[in-house]
Amino acid sequence: MKRNRQPAEPYRIKSVEQIKLLSRHEREAAIKRAKYNLFQIDAEEIYIDLLTDSGTTAMSNRQWAALMLGDESYAGARSFRRFEATIRDIFRKKFVVPCHQGRVAENLVFSSILKPGHFVPNNTHFDTTRGNVLHKGGVPVDFPCADSASEEAKPFKGNIDTERLEEFIKDKGAEQIPMVIMTITNNSAGGQPVSMANIKATSEICKRYGIRFYFDCARFAENAYFIKRDEAGFANKSIKEIAGEMFDLSDGAMMSAKKDGLSNMGGFIVTDDEELYRKVTELMILIEGFPTYGGLAGRDMEVLAVGLEEVLDFDYLDFRIEQVEYFGRKIKEAGMPIVEPTGGHAVFIDAGKMLTHIPADQFPGQALSIEFYLEGGIRSVEIGSVMFGTIDEKTGKVINAPRELVRMALPRRVYTNSHIDYLAEVATSIFSRKNEITGYKITKQPEFLRHFTCHFEQSVTKTKTAEHELG
Repeated sequence: MKRNRQPAEPYRIKSVEQIKLLSRHEREAAIKRAKYNLFQIDAEEIYIDLLTDSGTTAMSNRQWAALMLGDESYAGARSFRRFEATIRDIFRKKFVVPCHQGRVAENLVFSSILKPGHFVPNNTHFDTTRGNVLHKGGVPVDFPCADSASEEAKPFKGNIDTERLEEFIKDKGAEQIPMVIMTITNNSAGGQPVSMANIKATSEICKRYGIRFYFDCARFAENAYFIKRDEAGFANKSIKEIAGEMFDLSDGAMMSAKKDGLSNMGGFIVTDDEELYRKVTELMILIEGFPTYGGLAGRDMEVLAVGLEEVLDFDYLDFRIEQVEYFGRKIKEAGMPIVEPTGGHAVFIDAGKMLTHIPADQFPGQALSIEFYLEGGIRSVEIGSVMFGTIDEKTGKVINAPRELVRMALPRRVYTNSHIDYLAEVATSIFSRKNEITGYKITKQPEFLRHFTCHFEQSVTKTKTAEHELG
């Protein structure tokens, strides 16, 4: 149900952490030391941190209590059995492999099934998934639905384009596609959900061609909420029932439980494939740990077991989605264009649309992210050509991302609506002088996932439009 009032938190605050807004001069020095890369700024130099909603959750009193119950036995710990039982109940798969975070789950799975030249279709790969596919010699391929590029506020813009997917399978051959992945919610498309109808259609295609169908399900509960709210036939079903239907249509899943696990660390793989389970656990023993802890402490597994139960609560999810909607309305009122509708975990500002005087090769998303830090001590992340820009191996031509976005991800149960009102004030100030913002160029970068560690400097060139407007 849509509401116009400010959403009220469905919890009381029992513990607080002090944060401090540095002076403008101190922020300018900090961003310069960090080579204009917000990942490289120390957390104590940030006022409001919207870099990610991964691992930044405020834990509940039940989770803090569970932490004290951790069984730290090396093998067969009681905490693992509790963790395993909870995951089997929700995700409905036989084998559970704990990992310390989602990218490890991806690494283990892709190391076990991918060969160089294999294709991995997705609605839209996120950065670590794409990076892990590339690292194993695979080729990540995205098939976002047509509505994903629409400026209209349509539901389920995270869907995969099933027609293009099936055409691709026919063209390349099923033997070259060991897995199809569906990211729920679709982070790179603006945190947009996937419908149950689309999940079912994708599942049927994969079964028809004998291809594994797996979820990247970091935000599965948020996706289930959107299905309940916006898809016919699900209004009277619980979040847990909807999640169960989703996972029944898949062969397995990889999860960064640092999102909808409401935890600061953890992840897992679930599957019914005994052979894949064997390969994954053999590799895990080499690089992560024994299969009943997988790089996690017993206390972490206890916390995750509680978090995975709490995230299914409708009242929690209703506030979570409503707070993101409120945030989106405030940013839009400040004048900034956003991806609509707002998704489950973040507001995505369309920096390319807002900063039309900055070309894609000067990274308007990065420029806007830096302005939010300089103006208000706010950390966000670019989701554009810094993160997803590539080079065509045949022509050597730079291929920019489809959209130049800034993601402002809300940590769960951390910030109040007063913080959001402050963010809107900062956005208003930035928008009032948007034509003064200049672009950036990369001066140093690694081979994979460059956005985490690359260096920037301000671009010395401006477009003619910018020069004219600046006088």
